[in-house]
Amino acid sequence: MPNITQPTAPCHIPAGVAEEVLLGVDTHKDVHAAAVVTVLGAALDGRSFPATTEDYRQLVSWARSFGVMRRAGVECTGSYGAALTRHLRAEGIEVTEVNQPDKAARRRHGKTDAVDAEAAARAVLSGRATASAKTSDGPVEMLRLFKLAKGSAIKSRTQAINQLKSVLVSADATLRESLAGLTNPLLFKRCAELEALDTLGPAAAAHHTLRLLARRIQHLTEEINDLNMRITEAVKVRTPGLLEVNGVGPDSAAVLLIAAGDNPERVDSEASFAALCGTSPVEASSGKTQRRRLNRGGDRQANAALYRIVLSRLRWDARTQDYLRRRLAEGKTRREIIRCLKRYVAREIYRLIITPGAAATSGAAA
Repeated sequence: MPNITQPTAPCHIPAGVAEEVLLGVDTHKDVHAAAVVTVLGAALDGRSFPATTEDYRQLVSWARSFGVMRRAGVECTGSYGAALTRHLRAEGIEVTEVNQPDKAARRRHGKTDAVDAEAAARAVLSGRATASAKTSDGPVEMLRLFKLAKGSAIKSRTQAINQLKSVLVSADATLRESLAGLTNPLLFKRCAELEALDTLGPAAAAHHTLRLLARRIQHLTEEINDLNMRITEAVKVRTPGLLEVNGVGPDSAAVLLIAAGDNPERVDSEASFAALCGTSPVEASSGKTQRRRLNRGGDRQANAALYRIVLSRLRWDARTQDYLRRRLAEGKTRREIIRCLKRYVAREIYRLIITPGAAATSGAAA
């Protein structure tokens, strides 16, 4: 493999010396750039490897030729580096997720794949990168794929419904009146049963278009129902008690499990999980004013799932409603109260995710 660093001779460690080394990888769609550094920070070598199974094995063998390799820093572990991450973990190597290099440092020192790969290794060495990579090899990865497919199916179905109703607005009066006043399911059924007209013209085109759109809507509805069933089953397999929590449905449960990953132990505390979901309090005090504000960071999909759970409890759960009234009497705003409730729900969900067999506790938000 060609060397992508400056033309310097690689510094292999003598056979009798078992020095520890770190691997850094800058991942791309077709080629990964790799660099090896010592625990003292000395760069040993850098090369590029195609993103194939055989080349993953060659990459690991090449890196281990410099010494004992127990840790690796990999960029984009959830996308371009997902397959490599699984291979490294199968080899017993601890993989740390590395964010892209600081933009200010990149402007000062420039950017190449070799520089980024070496920076990934140094990020692990310095402790700047500490997050363990998601394994993406269990029920949560199934949930992520099902949610991806369901999201696109819902978007396509919504578009098809809007188009069908748009066609009806300008359709022939006789056809429009025959379909007026029907509920959506019945409207789609009637449109799917429309017969093609032998004549040419706008009326025949409207019949044909309505039939195609209605059948597309029915097909997408079947896909969505199938995915709903699969998502529910996958949630029950991963965390049996999660769907028993007040206000938690299959979609919200799936989003929260995806945020934690197949290896939720990498989130070492419920405070870390709250920060991951963007519900950890952020200090916003100044002078005599002591307050905390909403956290606008973290996984926004997980944050939205917690928000939906809180809204459900505020509507249906008596103890959560009592909590709302009590906090309003103390002078808190509704936004601040919802932030507190999301934090409590995150704590409850975290305990279930870390201990899947634990019984769901109800009313913890209250």
